[in-house]
Amino acid sequence: MKTQFFPYTFFEGDFVKTEDAKVSIMTNALQYGTGIFGGVRGYYNKDENAIYIFRLEDHIARLHSSARILGCPLPYGEARMKEIVIELVKRNKPGSDVYFRPFGYVGNLELGPNLANTKLDFALYMIPLGEYMPLGKGLQLKVSSWRRISDNAIPSRAKISGGYVNSALARKEAADEGYDEAILLRENGTVSEGSAENIFLVRNGELITPAVSEGVLEGITRRTIIQMAADMGIPTQARPVERSELYIADEVFLTGTGCQVAWVESIDRRTIGNGQIGPITQKLREKYFGVVRGTDSDYSEWRTKVELG
Repeated sequence: MKTQFFPYTFFEGDFVKTEDAKVSIMTNALQYGTGIFGGVRGYYNKDENAIYIFRLEDHIARLHSSARILGCPLPYGEARMKEIVIELVKRNKPGSDVYFRPFGYVGNLELGPNLANTKLDFALYMIPLGEYMPLGKGLQLKVSSWRRISDNAIPSRAKISGGYVNSALARKEAADEGYDEAILLRENGTVSEGSAENIFLVRNGELITPAVSEGVLEGITRRTIIQMAADMGIPTQARPVERSELYIADEVFLTGTGCQVAWVESIDRRTIGNGQIGPITQKLREKYFGVVRGTDSDYSEWRTKVELG
């Protein structure tokens, strides 16, 4: 299936036609995965002819955090990046929900994976995006035989391009065996996350998620759900989770900018709960979609509205 894209992209310091935003086959980031990226969603409001971008400032801040972990500065500060995102929306005038991909990468043509004295190049594109994972059905998950990369190998809290080979291997294994997604364990056997999503489980009315020390991305949707749960009076723990605890959970769901809030029907062919979306998952998901689309007035500070004119 061919990926759809919008007419304009920000590339090499300017807004250009998307088909003209190209790098050399010799680009260092292409050869070695020496880059960082983000993922941001925008939700289209037809009545207002506007896009609500969700937690834009937080996503930009995390991109800069990833750059600090890589040890290479980005060419633009956070305020300028926000301006670039908003300007790109106005130029492309989307009439659908969208996904933004900010990308900082080593654009030089030098041989060797050397980050010393390197400044990242920056690009930003956007595509139409509805459901990344199906929301109308429960997901079938598999605990992967691949292990999550450690913080002292490739830090998972940074969205480093090369690190996602780990995710790709786990997802391929799951897909080849007929599953929707994989769950990665750490080397010590505790649960980390999905291939590109954070994971939550519910036991006895309590929301549980692996702590950030468990090799997880410090997900912005993860943070959103934790905040919403706290404000709704749902007790929450961030702690180590063992594999077998997943099997006896009452509810399990994944979160992420792409998948949003996706519920899990089974793990390793073991049905979770009664095999239906659970009440806490449903409650949090309804709240989440109300907030991101602006139909719920709460957390207005998380939404950046861009009128399309």
